[in-house]
Amino acid sequence: MNFLGDGGDDENDKEKEEEAERERQEAIREAEERRKEKHRKMEEEREKMRQEIRDKYNIKKKEEVVEQAPQEEPNPLMRKKKTPEELAAEAEQEDLDDFTKLKNSIETQVNEIKTQIEGKCSLQ
Repeated sequence: MNFLGDGGDDENDKEKEEEAERERQEAIREAEERRKEKHRKMEEEREKMRQEIRDKYNIKKKEEVVEQAPQEEPNPLMRKKKTPEELAAEAEQEDLDDFTKLKNSIETQVNEIKTQIEGKCSLQ
């Protein structure tokens, strides 16, 4: 029984596992890049075919609004600050929410009943 060698095997196993995990992650990333490139090329070919058809039939291409590719996990601390107009619009949208409408109507009814009761009851 040699207890001194056992600790080294565990460290080697951990290192091998970490290396295997890094290789797996790298393989996944490369496969994703190849997939994206494949789809980009396919879209280019489709666009060429579309353009040939447009040219053949003298069709003008519709102007597209190019959307920006979503950035990877934007930092919430770096987001654009909202203007007072945007904040007011959000507050108004919250007021239009169904639950808020219901809550406001119930509060109004409760206040009306409360004033009716106070008017009928007088403390002497």
